Amino acid sequence: MVAVAAGVVLGELAAGLLSPSVSPVTAVGGAVIDAVPPAVKEWAIGVFGMADKAALLGGMALAIALLAALAGVLEWRRRFAGFAVIAVFGVVGLAAVMGRAQATASAIPVPLLSAAAAILVLRGLVGRLRTWSPEPGSAAAGPARRRFLQALGGGAAVAALGGVIAAALRGAAAGVSELRSKLVLPAAASPAPPFPAGAELTLADLSPLVTPNRDFYRIDTALTVPAIDPEKWMLKVTGLVDREVELDFATLLAKPMIERHVTIACVSNEVGGDLIGNARWLGWPVRELLAMAGPRSGADMVLSRSKDGWTAGTPLEALTDTRDAMLAVGMNGEPLPLEHGFPVRLIVPGLYGYVSATKWLTEIKLTRFADDVGYWTPRGWSERGPIKTSSRIDVPRAGRTVRAGTVAFGGVAWAQHTGIGKVELRVNRGAWQAAHLAPGISRDTWYQWELALPLTPGQYEVQVRATDLNGTPQTEQRAPVAPDGATGFHTIRVDVTP
Repeated sequence: MVAVAAGVVLGELAAGLLSPSVSPVTAVGGAVIDAVPPAVKEWAIGVFGMADKAALLGGMALAIALLAALAGVLEWRRRFAGFAVIAVFGVVGLAAVMGRAQATASAIPVPLLSAAAAILVLRGLVGRLRTWSPEPGSAAAGPARRRFLQALGGGAAVAALGGVIAAALRGAAAGVSELRSKLVLPAAASPAPPFPAGAELTLADLSPLVTPNRDFYRIDTALTVPAIDPEKWMLKVTGLVDREVELDFATLLAKPMIERHVTIACVSNEVGGDLIGNARWLGWPVRELLAMAGPRSGADMVLSRSKDGWTAGTPLEALTDTRDAMLAVGMNGEPLPLEHGFPVRLIVPGLYGYVSATKWLTEIKLTRFADDVGYWTPRGWSERGPIKTSSRIDVPRAGRTVRAGTVAFGGVAWAQHTGIGKVELRVNRGAWQAAHLAPGISRDTWYQWELALPLTPGQYEVQVRATDLNGTPQTEQRAPVAPDGATGFHTIRVDVTP
C-alpha cells in the first residue's frame, strides 16, 4: 500500500509539471463517470447529492488500497506477481489518460512512470522484508526489523509529503481564482428588470428568490474543476455554418451584455428535490453569435463542448428564438465561480442542464440531431430535455412536527420559459385550495408561494401542484428522472401536536 501510494503521488507530481489538465487519478475517475450506467449515476446523486465526486474519490482510494495490498501479498508469495498487478494499474491509467479530451502528448508517460515508481518502491520494501528474520532469537532480527520499518515509514512520509507538493503543483485553480477575483465585469447594456412588488415572500425557511452562489447546486462530470486562464480562453464556432468564428474573452466582454434572472435545473432533480436554483446571469445572447456564423440549412442542433470534453446537444431553435439564451460570464453580480463554469458557460432558459448548461465552454458546433449526440443521450436520456412544470413545499419540511392552529406552508414553483399561473395545495386528498402566488421575476424563473391552513392535532398528507400560464397543470403521474425529468406531486407528511 505504501509503494502504490508513492507511485500514485509521483504520478500526480509529474502530472502537475507535465499535464496540469489531466492526471492518472482524474483520468481514471473520469472514465468511471463516463462508464457507469444512468441508474448507477442516479443512485449516486440520490445517496450522496453534491458530494458524489468526493464519494467517488473515496471509493477509488479504497479500491486502490485493496488492490495494492493484494499486490504486496502476491509479490511476497511469488516474485513478480505483485509487479504484474501494479503494471496493470499503469496500463489502465494509460488507457484512461489517452481517452480524455484534454490529454496532451506529455500526459501519456505519466501513468507508466507512476507504475514504474510503485514497482521500484515495492521491490525495495519486499527486499528489506525478506532480510528480516521472523525468528525472535536471531541476532539480526532486531536491526533488520528496524531497517524495514524505517524504510516503510520513510516511504509513507515521502508519499505524504509528495501528496502535499502535488496538490500545490496542481493548484492551477488558485492562480485562475486570483485572476477571477481581479476581473471587472462590464455593465449590462440591458440590465435585469427590477423585482415586481411582493415577488419575495418573508416566510421563514422559504428558499430565497435568488440562490446565493455558495448554495447553488453543482452537478457535472468534472472530477476536478477545470482551471482556465481567461486570457487564453477561446470559443470556436464550427460545423454547418457559412463562417467559422473564433471569439476570445476580451472580445466577448466588449459585446453588449444582457442581464437576466434565470432558473436552471438538473434533469436528475427528484420531485421536491433541490438540484435547482435561480440566479442573475450576465452574458451575450447566443443568437447574436450564431448570426455571425450563419447557420446553414438543415442544421437543427448545437453541440456545445466543455474544456473537459463533456458535450450537450441543444435544439438550434432554443438558441435563436427570443428567449434569453446567453454566453454567461457573470453570476449574481460577480464573475462565474470556477465550479460553475468560469470563464464562460451556456445558460438556456427552459431546458434541463444536460442539454444546455455547458460549463467551461470552448466550442459550439452546428450540426444535426441525426448526425451527433451529446454526452448523456447515448446513455439513455432524451434528446431535447424541456423542463417540466413542477412545484415544491419548503415549509414545513417533510416529517416536521408543528403546533395545532394556523400552519404556514410555502415553497416554489416553476415552468421555465412559460411561467406559473397558480399554485394549489390539498390536504389528505381533499379539495384543492389556491395558495397566494407571488409575482414572478419573469417567466424564466421560479415563483414563491404561501398558504396558511388551520390544522387540528393529527397526521396530515399535504400535496402541491402548479399550473402554468397556458392553463396546463403539472401532471400527478409519478415518473422517475430518466429519461427526461421526474414528474408527480410533491407530497409531505406533517404531524400536528396540541
